Amino acid sequence: MTYLLIIVAIILALVGLVGAIVPGIAGPPFSFLGLLVLSFVDGIHYSTGFLVVMGIIGAVVFLLDYVVPIWGTKKLGGTKAGVRGSTIGLILGLLFTIVFPVGFIAILLGPFLGAYIGEKTNGTADKNAWKSAFGSFVGFLTGTFLKTVYAVVCIYYMVKDLIGLI
Repeated sequence: MTYLLIIVAIILALVGLVGAIVPGIAGPPFSFLGLLVLSFVDGIHYSTGFLVVMGIIGAVVFLLDYVVPIWGTKKLGGTKAGVRGSTIGLILGLLFTIVFPVGFIAILLGPFLGAYIGEKTNGTADKNAWKSAFGSFVGFLTGTFLKTVYAVVCIYYMVKDLIGLI
């Protein structure tokens, strides 16, 4: 049973790492589940406090991944129309991902094009509309970075404790 738990934990951690980079796969929950499963292995003990903190951080990172592109749009001069467009683009990108297996492209382009279209619909100059769309793209990259860091931290703790078992 110990080996099965270790294998499942490693698979979850790897799926979490892939999900940090590939949109459409919820990376942080998988990374956290890998830690949680590993906590049931004899000889590995994570405190309840550690698991709660890692779970909260994972949930925050997961949610930020959807909020940061909208924030980036606003931060780089996007108007309310650009922010709304980015939000609508994100939702459409997510829905498109459910129907078609091109998650990376849809979730990347959805907020970007949504921000641009929202700004243009509002009568914003082309240069400012592209700037707003770029803010959405920077937000997407920031979210990807945060998810990747979280996945790597989870993997670090798992590897450290698995080496301790040897």
